[in-house]
Amino acid sequence: MNKRTIIALILFLTLTTITFNHQISFSKLNLSEIQIENNSIIKDEEIIKLLNHFYNKNLLFISNIDIEKALMKNSFIESFNIKKKYPNTLKIKIFEHKPIAILFHKKKNFYLNDKIEIIEFRKIKDYQNLPYVIGEKKEFKLLYENLKKIKFPIEIIEKFTLFESKRWDLQTIDKKIIKLPRRDYNKNLKNYLKLKEMKSFKEYFVFDYRIKDQLILK
Repeated sequence: MNKRTIIALILFLTLTTITFNHQISFSKLNLSEIQIENNSIIKDEEIIKLLNHFYNKNLLFISNIDIEKALMKNSFIESFNIKKKYPNTLKIKIFEHKPIAILFHKKKNFYLNDKIEIIEFRKIKDYQNLPYVIGEKKEFKLLYENLKKIKFPIEIIEKFTLFESKRWDLQTIDKKIIKLPRRDYNKNLKNYLKLKEMKSFKEYFVFDYRIKDQLILK
């Protein structure tokens, strides 16, 4: 074996060893575990299913943007924190939307959050007594903002019903019906709250404000 052949053999073995070690080192950084925390509505398995395609990919090269695209396919996820725990673990803290009402629209149920954004509907024990909204999301958003503006206790409402004329009926949990005009109804709602404190309040179940500057009690 001549000198040139020996040198070539040494170089081959050296380069092969470096490449082999490099591959071993990088393979240790492949994602093998996903840890989920702070979720109560969404099951761990649902979240992990969205991230399945990241398994066995190098943790260094998994971008937060790609993780965000995958996670936001679940409408219950409002935001999240991502932490990479090297060598092979992804830790995700989930923040979920909190439903405030159930929208019934085109024969389907949807949850609405406090920003009046649509969330997929599923039966959840903690949210089974939410008020129902029979109508359009856009119109309810305007009503909801007005209710918040005057600090109306939304928790006393059982059902919101929108009519074709774009006016609302509010049904309370004690079965009172508040019939609102199409516009300028904040003063009517304030009036209802005042009447609610009166002794005679229990005698009436319909509070009709549809005629301007009038209240019809039944």
